[in-house]
Order: sequence, then C-alpha cells, then structure tokens
Amino acid sequence: MNQDADREPPALVGLATPPALHLMSWNIRRRVPSPHWRRADRWSHRAPSIAALLRAERPTILGIQEALAGQAQFVAHSLGDRYRSIGVGRSRSGRGEGCPLFYDADRLELTSWEQLALSDRPHKPGSVSWMSWGNVFPRIMVAASFRDRDTAASLCVINTHFDHLSQRSRVRSARAVRRRALEQPHPAAIMGDLNAGPHSPAVRELLGNGELVDTWAAAEARVSDEWATYANYRPPRPEGKRIDMIAATPGVAVLRAAINPRQYSGAWGSDHLPIHAMVDATQQERIE
Repeated sequence: MNQDADREPPALVGLATPPALHLMSWNIRRRVPSPHWRRADRWSHRAPSIAALLRAERPTILGIQEALAGQAQFVAHSLGDRYRSIGVGRSRSGRGEGCPLFYDADRLELTSWEQLALSDRPHKPGSVSWMSWGNVFPRIMVAASFRDRDTAASLCVINTHFDHLSQRSRVRSARAVRRRALEQPHPAAIMGDLNAGPHSPAVRELLGNGELVDTWAAAEARVSDEWATYANYRPPRPEGKRIDMIAATPGVAVLRAAINPRQYSGAWGSDHLPIHAMVDATQQERIE
C-alpha cells in the first residue's frame, strides 16, 4: 500500500453546481478471475482506487464500460444512496459486460431510457450482425433522457463501447449512436470507449457534419493535459490516442474538460483513464 494512500488527491473536476452538469465516462476494465494476473490488473487491487476516485469526483452522470454485474454493483455502492443506475449486460440474457449509466437522482429525473444492440436488430438483446457490421461480440448503447430538477432543462445521454477489432463495426456503431442522439428535440451527449482516436473514420462519422462536437476540443477550459486514455496502468503520456470521448450537440456549453491521470489509494483503477466534461445544457431546445 502506498504510504500516502490515506491522503487522497483532491477532485480534478468535482461536484457540479447548477446549471452545470458533470459528465464522466470510464472503462473500468472487466474483472479477470485468474489469480496469476498481474497485480495492477487485479480487481482487489483496483477497486479501492475506483471507489475513492468516484467519491472525490461525484459526477452528475457517469457512464462506465466493460463492467460485469458485480462491478456495476460496486460502483453503485461507491457512489452512494443518491445515485440510481440503468443498463444490463450485453448478452441475450442481460449478463456479461455492460455499459450502465449512473445518475444523481437528487439532481436528475429519469424520463425515459432504453438499451439497444449495435446491430441490424437493435431491439434484439445480444444480437450481432457480423456480415454487415463486422463485430463478433455483441455491442450496445444505453440511451437515457433526464430532466434537471434545478433548471428544468432536458438532456439525452448515451453510453457505449465500440468494437476493438473491426473498423467497419465502429463506423456503423458511430452512425447508429449519432442518429439516436439526434432523433429527439433536446440536447444530447454521447460518452464511451470508442476504441478509435479523434481523427479516425469512426469519430468523423460520430461527429457528422458538425452535428456533434468533441467536448475536449470545444471546452472553454481544459484542466489536464491531453493524455492518451489507454494508459495500461502506466504513468500517463501525451503520446497515443484519446480513444475515450464525450461528444455533445453544439447547443451544450462545455465549461471544462479533463482526462484524469490521478492515482487513488495508491493505484490506478483501470487500464483506461476516466474522462470528464462539465457542461451547461440550459440551452434553447434544438429545432428539428
């Protein structure tokens, strides 16, 4: 244990004050059961760091990726009683890795949500369209609409995790997620592990012709360096890609953005770094 583990770093972004909302996305790395796995990747080693970071940051909306059911329960416990969650695993039975969304229910009212497969049959859980999309494993998005109890503003948030092998699947997934974000009248944000850098075909497809913006690029202020988000339990480096992203419709004001390189409880909580965007969604609703 790090001797400074009892003196945790302060929040990098922290609790949002209305009208701002703190959006956070984090691939928390699925739990690997092998006892011979390297120590940095063991859940028992990483879990205290995840809990401490979440307690410090207190996001209004958190999207996690690669989470097994027990890990999602641990995140819910770490966030506390005021948070609620939506989303199940990506398999036909609802088990396996998921992309759940957690939200501060004292601040936000959930008005609707759905989980869709990234396939030609989006309403069929666990479906895979290998021939047309190119991915072998199921991929999903969890889409939710919220009403801010303090400002009455509405925001749609989508959490997703694109395929790690197939560029064709990532491009098709980006198109599906963008369309889902734009099909309702209020502002929207998309978060997740895209497995693709800012200049990739998938991200170009996601952003469209200015229909969405990369919150890192659009932020009024950045409170961290532009670290590569897949750090693999090593000291963060600027070389490499931001393969995790939060995007938003242009009507969402991006106040601050960050990529969080901090260790808590003497460890990194995942092989990915969490990303943050402090936003103001109290904009006039978009006109279709």
